[in-house]
Amino acid sequence: MAKAGKKASKKRKAKKARKALPARAGKKAAAKKPAAKKGATKTKRTVKKAGKAAKKAAKKVAPKSPKKAAKKAATKSAKKPAKKSASKTTKTRAVTSQEANPAVPAAPKAERAKPTRPRAKPAAAAQPAAAAERNTYFITTPIFYPNGIPHIGHAYTAMVTDAMARFQRLDGFDVRFLTGTDEHGLKMQQTAIAEGLTPLALADRNSARFREMMTALNISYDDYIRTTEPRHERACQALWRAIEKNGDIYLGKYAGWYSVRQEAYFDEAETTVGDDGIRREPLGSPVEWAEEETYFFRLSAYQDKLLALYADVPDFVLPRERLNEVASFVKGGLKDLSVSRTTFDWGIKVPGAPSHVMYVWMDALTNYITAAGYPDVESDEFQRYWPANLHVTGKDIVRFHAVYWPAFLMSAGVAVPQRVFSHGFLLNRGEKMSKSVGNVVDPFAMAAHYGVDQVRYFFMREVPFGQDGSYNHEAIVARINADLANDLGNLAQRSLSMIAKQLDGVLPEPGEFTDNDKAILAEADAMLGASRTAMATQQIHQWLNAVWSVVAEANRYFAGEAPWALAKTDPARQKTVLYVTAEVVRQVAILTQPVMPDASGKLLDSLGIPDEKQSRDFAALGTRIKPGTALPPPVGVFPRYVEPKAD
Repeated sequence: MAKAGKKASKKRKAKKARKALPARAGKKAAAKKPAAKKGATKTKRTVKKAGKAAKKAAKKVAPKSPKKAAKKAATKSAKKPAKKSASKTTKTRAVTSQEANPAVPAAPKAERAKPTRPRAKPAAAAQPAAAAERNTYFITTPIFYPNGIPHIGHAYTAMVTDAMARFQRLDGFDVRFLTGTDEHGLKMQQTAIAEGLTPLALADRNSARFREMMTALNISYDDYIRTTEPRHERACQALWRAIEKNGDIYLGKYAGWYSVRQEAYFDEAETTVGDDGIRREPLGSPVEWAEEETYFFRLSAYQDKLLALYADVPDFVLPRERLNEVASFVKGGLKDLSVSRTTFDWGIKVPGAPSHVMYVWMDALTNYITAAGYPDVESDEFQRYWPANLHVTGKDIVRFHAVYWPAFLMSAGVAVPQRVFSHGFLLNRGEKMSKSVGNVVDPFAMAAHYGVDQVRYFFMREVPFGQDGSYNHEAIVARINADLANDLGNLAQRSLSMIAKQLDGVLPEPGEFTDNDKAILAEADAMLGASRTAMATQQIHQWLNAVWSVVAEANRYFAGEAPWALAKTDPARQKTVLYVTAEVVRQVAILTQPVMPDASGKLLDSLGIPDEKQSRDFAALGTRIKPGTALPPPVGVFPRYVEPKAD
């Protein structure tokens, strides 16, 4: 038995050794490979790695199409099966304010109603046409709350959104630019009562004033929506039914600290009680304890889907720090959201429950798809323009746009927008605007005092878009006189006046270009690419910085070439310098049209550029200005600001 055992053991060891042999042999064979072959393998790996690195770098330089990314994320979210949970029940379920909203304090919980049926699988998202086929750009402002008249903050949002819309139009896109007013809610009802008006009369009066602001600031909107319009009521009720059908709306009760101004609930830890004994939320508005029956939206069911959206589309919210704030908020845990009210009746009625009106944010946010044609999701209009390319908002309402809005859309089976960009606050000499401080600025008065294009240029050049910005009289005057009157205005006026006086007002034929000519023309030609790169992430100030660096270089070129002296010493060379300068001014004028539409248009008029789309859009930058053109007498486009004399 001992001998047999030893033999078996030897056999097992031999078997193990045989199994190990091929691996060892393989290693030896690999070691004996000719050096050239080994080097070739290494080279292949290196090339493969380099290719991967190049692809990665290219993706960073040319970001993934936001339309494709958003569409992919929306489709992914829509396809995921929803978790099984309780739907609307016949019994009223008591829900604490903390459960209803992530920013409300806990209250004693009542016994939960048992689920009556599982949540339905979300409807497939209505898929838009391919971005390449559509060539569209749908951009929106937040709709403004007309419980008061417009101030400079509203004007800033409108101006920057308008500049982006104009930029995309000039770059060949079919643009739909939406703005309007959000006219429902408790604030509107309270303000109307205080003024002895009906809420609709107040909305009519103040919404008209917002339209007047758009006209005064030369805002080129394509659609102006009011949430009191029948088309919007239809869209809101259709969205509600779609969400309800998906099992994401149920009846309950809420209790919590509510801010009328913010139309939102806050956790007690987020509030503070001041020396005056008034409890306030982080932005300073008073909060009051409120309790009522309400319908809830199952926001908690969308936590993972939202986090997946932020991961799949890292530019879904810009600036990036806002995305981090939003993602952090969602990671902290989402509670179900109250989406109806019974304590006031100025709003859109909940389908099947007329004693409830819709939560003002569910009503307001729906305006974006109302204007795209919802609920007619198969219509040419909806297929063409939705999802929106860009929602422009203030940073104080980014949570509503980046958390609640995509969750509503996911539940209803509608594609989410591609991007939300939240800009900062405007500060008057470093202070937040306040009626009590007396530093609130009237945009009508500001535009009348400094000039519309001058005000538009100042805010877009001065304020890094996405950050808080400060303004004051001295800063505005400095930009007007230095950037506009001296740099661009003086360059255009001097060169065009010389053509008018010395060349009979005819744009000269250039001679052979020198290295100096080629260098400044190359810088001018590069402006479009730099502008597009900046605007891919809405960096308006960077776009204008790129243009004004060329304006500065063109001034140096003009001063260095001294065409006034060349008139006597080398007339042929003078003509070339004046031609090159006119070409640079033309390119600058075309690229600054979105910010200063009237002034830039006048510059193009002075250069004899036909007032037609194909001669003034970005595609026209690829063709040089035509010599031999008879130019009109030059006029000053950017007058210097002079302080008015005291009486």
